[in-house]
Amino acid sequence: MTAESVARRLGGARVLGRRVRSELDLAEVIHEGLSFDALEHVIESDDLAPAEAYALVGARRTLMRKKQERRKLSPAESDRLARAVRVIARAEAALGDREKARRWLRKPNRALAGRRPLELLDSDAGTRMVERILGRIEHGLYS
Repeated sequence: MTAESVARRLGGARVLGRRVRSELDLAEVIHEGLSFDALEHVIESDDLAPAEAYALVGARRTLMRKKQERRKLSPAESDRLARAVRVIARAEAALGDREKARRWLRKPNRALAGRRPLELLDSDAGTRMVERILGRIEHGLYS
């Protein structure tokens, strides 16, 4: 998953305020904090339901206050949102279909001790576990 494709899923240059061409550009945008518009774009694109987005990114009340005050997401909130978008895109690529990826991310998985892949994306360690399984799927070792 390229930095440019992650940036597109976050709303592209219009939402991010600049064009993202590299991993470094994406890291800088995340470090500066994404606008609330990026979160709304992900929800409107149907990558995440509102409840899923708030569970992964940050407390709903805090995020709504930031929206009202036109404040950016924190670097940590921005990172969690970008990480979720990256894994969603990778799941779509690995499974070959958006709907299959949506179901897979939301279904309990034996390799994750019955946890849903989507609920593990709020941490780096959980994300790495999900990405390892996606890697196996990409290589035909796991379904």
